[in-house]
Amino acid sequence: MTSTGACDFVDVVALGESMVAFLPTRPGRLAEVPSFDRSIGGAESNVACALAAAGHSVRWVSRVGADGFGDHLVETIGSYGVDVSSVRRDPSRPTGVYFRTAGDRGTDAHEVAYYRAGSAASAMSVANVDPGPGRVLHLSGITAALSDQCLALLRALTAPRPDRPLISFDVNHRPGLWRGTEGPRVLLELARGADIVFVGEDEAESAWGVTGGPEEIRELLPEPEVLVVKQGARGAVEYRSPTPTHVTFEPALRVTLVATTGAGDAFAAGYLSATLRNLPARERLRHGHLWAAAALTAPGDLAVPPTRDTADRLAAVADDVWGRLRLGPGWTQADPRAEEEVRTP
Repeated sequence: MTSTGACDFVDVVALGESMVAFLPTRPGRLAEVPSFDRSIGGAESNVACALAAAGHSVRWVSRVGADGFGDHLVETIGSYGVDVSSVRRDPSRPTGVYFRTAGDRGTDAHEVAYYRAGSAASAMSVANVDPGPGRVLHLSGITAALSDQCLALLRALTAPRPDRPLISFDVNHRPGLWRGTEGPRVLLELARGADIVFVGEDEAESAWGVTGGPEEIRELLPEPEVLVVKQGARGAVEYRSPTPTHVTFEPALRVTLVATTGAGDAFAAGYLSATLRNLPARERLRHGHLWAAAALTAPGDLAVPPTRDTADRLAAVADDVWGRLRLGPGWTQADPRAEEEVRTP
């Protein structure tokens, strides 16, 4: 891989496409919405921004166009404290953009229009990308779907080698991005080459036809040292090797829902933050749930994660207290002494 000049060793390297997102100023169909507010969106950059906001050293690696949208992405992601020195500008390809309605992505009412075909990020390849050194390299299945050269890059990055960093892989099954029916097979291949894998129970069913829950998903993916199966509002399960496999389940928090956008990325960021700090399984999962709760109680793709002190304090509560917690909008900025205010009777 060609060196991009990045040499600083960081906690996490996040590699993938980010796009400029246009969000409607009011509800309605895309054909009816008169104006949009500009934001950004990208699974890997969401993880990078959340980790950097929490004090970790993070580098985002990608390609953007030599255009104003590329400027906006680099400046915005860099404002979170993310190292963007490895982002390359492509004068012949544009920065990807997308428009979406105000509805939830998980409902039929949601509408999204992507303009990312031929984007600068889709030209990432083994020849022009080098992530540089880091403890963890975070990837997602979205990148593999962008182009053949992007898929070749992810295959190279997940291939076994003595000096490989810890590979974190979020499956992020997006059927609409794949050409033909190869997506599920490729995602399974890449997941089997990773060290930490995040996958939703629902997307495992959609991609691989798994209907037997987390245990069946683990049977399909025995290779990763760590497999985290997200079960939505129910919670998440961590499978950790070596044999005998350690299994830990932690229920999700109750929240006052504002938007689901970015919750999966926030969960991955919280879990990785706790992993970098060598916290035990229960705390890793609880940090994932807490960071996801920050996203669920805020609009947009990016939400301010809880402070380390707040997250550590809440992650350490007894099981019965954890089960009574209910978090609402603004809780990450609340006075840490106001713990009683986020509980339910």
